[in-house]
Amino acid sequence: MADSPHIADVTTADFPKGVLEKSRDVPVLVDFWAAWCGPCRMLTPLLTKLAEDYGGRFFLAKVNADSDPDVAVQYGIRGLPTLILFRHGAPVGQLVGVQPESAIRALIDRHLPNAADATAQRAAALHGAGQTEQALALLREALAADPANDRLKIELARSLLALPILAQRQAHLAEAENLLDSLSVEKLGDPEVAALRARLQFLRIVANAPPLPELERRIAADPANAEARYQLSAYKVLENDYEPAMQQLLEIVRRDRKFGDDAGRKALVDLFTMLGTTDPLVAKYRGLLSKELN
Repeated sequence: MADSPHIADVTTADFPKGVLEKSRDVPVLVDFWAAWCGPCRMLTPLLTKLAEDYGGRFFLAKVNADSDPDVAVQYGIRGLPTLILFRHGAPVGQLVGVQPESAIRALIDRHLPNAADATAQRAAALHGAGQTEQALALLREALAADPANDRLKIELARSLLALPILAQRQAHLAEAENLLDSLSVEKLGDPEVAALRARLQFLRIVANAPPLPELERRIAADPANAEARYQLSAYKVLENDYEPAMQQLLEIVRRDRKFGDDAGRKALVDLFTMLGTTDPLVAKYRGLLSKELN
């Protein structure tokens, strides 16, 4: 397995990158197994064969449910082996027990990259090269030709919300919100959609906020200034400086639960949603929040 570029062992620590992020490019099939599990050993050669047959069109991630029980618990694993297919950051299918090759192929084939995925990848490449307007134009053009495509809606919303703070406009936020609101019922509850909605809320918080140095000055002059802490936390989130953001929001919860109708707690929960349950900061601050609330 170590010799294959299409297969890897994945732990709790690298699950976000090795599975969730990678699944934005290709389907990732997670094999939950254990050394004592005879059926798991029976399934392994077939999974290895499929990974090589597909030649990188999907990725096989193996999670030892004994050494990494947190991931297994998070995804409700009740029996081994269990296969969960991830696509675009979310689980999209599951098989339990030893399965025939045809069933595994059918699950994978339903989620192989398509034209919309190729467009999203080209747009991401343009973003990476600093050609933001070209990326947005590409996604808008593709969506105009396929207006019901959820994948394109999500990628366009993601691109709009990924613009630097100084480049953000109310029109961008409104367009992103409309795209997310127009998703099919099946997609509305996806974790990646919830994370985008959370980012949208933080962008709205800073839309009319003073510059970050001014907010820091206001907090130094008046530590009870919940609004300044709230706005500062949003800046920190958008700079990917998550722990200082959580510290500010937790301080609001400690000092003033009435601020903005419990806005500190709600924003902290939004940030948990953005980062996902496997992030160690989420576990740490969820516990701290629970202590404050109790």
